[in-house]
Amino acid sequence: MHSLSLWRCHGAVRALQLLPSCRLSLSSLTHASRDLNSIDLTVEEEASASQIKSSILKARNGSVQNLVQSLGVDCQAVQLTSNIVDSLLFKFGDDWKSALGLFQWAQSRDNYKHTAYACSRIIDLLGKMRQVDQMWDLLPDMHCRGLLTIEIFAKSIRRLAGAKRWKDAIMLFDKLDDMGMERNTETMNVLLDALCKEKKIEVARQVFLVLSPPIQPDAYTFNIFVHGWCSARKIDEAMWTIEEMKSRGFPPSVITYTALLEAYCKQQKFRMVYEVLDSMCSEGCHPNVITYTMIMTSLAKCNMFEEALSISHRMKSSGCKPDTLFYNSLINLLGKAGHLSEASQVLKVEMPMNGVPRSLATYNTMISIFCQKDRDEDALNVLKEMEAQSCKPDIQTYRPLLRLFLNRRGQHGTIRNLLDEFVNKHSLGLDVDTYSLLIHGLCRVGETDWAYQLFEEMVGSEIGPRYKTWELLLSDAQSKNMVGRVEKIRDYMAWFGI
Repeated sequence: MHSLSLWRCHGAVRALQLLPSCRLSLSSLTHASRDLNSIDLTVEEEASASQIKSSILKARNGSVQNLVQSLGVDCQAVQLTSNIVDSLLFKFGDDWKSALGLFQWAQSRDNYKHTAYACSRIIDLLGKMRQVDQMWDLLPDMHCRGLLTIEIFAKSIRRLAGAKRWKDAIMLFDKLDDMGMERNTETMNVLLDALCKEKKIEVARQVFLVLSPPIQPDAYTFNIFVHGWCSARKIDEAMWTIEEMKSRGFPPSVITYTALLEAYCKQQKFRMVYEVLDSMCSEGCHPNVITYTMIMTSLAKCNMFEEALSISHRMKSSGCKPDTLFYNSLINLLGKAGHLSEASQVLKVEMPMNGVPRSLATYNTMISIFCQKDRDEDALNVLKEMEAQSCKPDIQTYRPLLRLFLNRRGQHGTIRNLLDEFVNKHSLGLDVDTYSLLIHGLCRVGETDWAYQLFEEMVGSEIGPRYKTWELLLSDAQSKNMVGRVEKIRDYMAWFGI
């Protein structure tokens, strides 16, 4: 009997018991990650991938089994490679049905064996799209074929917990020995972490009490609980866990204290933040750049700009080296506080001087700040600078610039130039937020015909406008007695089910 049938007939536990033992190496975890953007398919592989996609497209309205059958008929002659399968699984995005059909068909082919990436990808995708039963069914078959890894187990556990099936997650952990893996500290931590992240901290604690002492905890185990208690806003329990951690011989690390500090920041208990910082330093556990950035950002969100800046000074005086994320937060803080020249100085002078690379987010933050302060020339200069540094802009780069010029009359030339750069120079595509920004902004300055052209482009790309956009354009057409446009908008609305 096929392993999937065993799973359904006897349940997960029985199916796993009937499968042969196949001890796995933990080192296999490292093989599951691939840079799919860097895969260059050969001409033959491209042709095969195109043939597979055409077959899937033809049968995509049917079941997964229909997809497998369609591929079996249409693609018998295809010379299948792991590059073809892995690249298609990546490109399918959230289309779980096409991905599963391809996965099952490829697995049925003689002399083909899935890569660790393919197995990890399909498990994660099915879990993400809440196809947990389909994910569940694949596990015994993967085990039988020797394809299970710690990473696949970890993703299965996390997706089961995310689907509120934490009892199944615990049961899967209980059967690890039958699946050729060990119930040890590493796998226990995966289970505890998944439960805590799904706000089942009390359940995680009970599981831990059952599993320990046979399975010994490590520092990471206690950090999981500290973070879990802090996320549940139970700081007293987090403090108690830190004391337990110390009693077990594991000194709290900067990771431990940063979780605690973040909890205090979220509750705006900044007096406690400073106390914990002082306590850390007295224990010889010095905050790192992540700790300081988090505190500085939290203070800035509460408009406590001077206090936030004092944290940046404290970090620098402690000898802690700033990184790109720290500088991004500092630039944003200085901009909000109205210190634009200092923000610009950080971007242009301090970051290069300290050898800290400027990221896309760095430039986007600076452009956004200048746009908020109505300094269009400075914002455009930053755009030129990032291009000179070979940093390709994205949609977030252009959105504040478009918003700025849309709030002014007589700027349609500048807007067209920006859109031309956006689409033609940088090959970027407009999304629903940017289309909405443009259409509403153009209507506000009287450019309704242009707005309608963008609307038609939007629906032609099968991007559904928001209801306020429909309402705006329909109202404008009705007020101008444009009968043909009114009818066309209503036809589009019907097509989108509005």
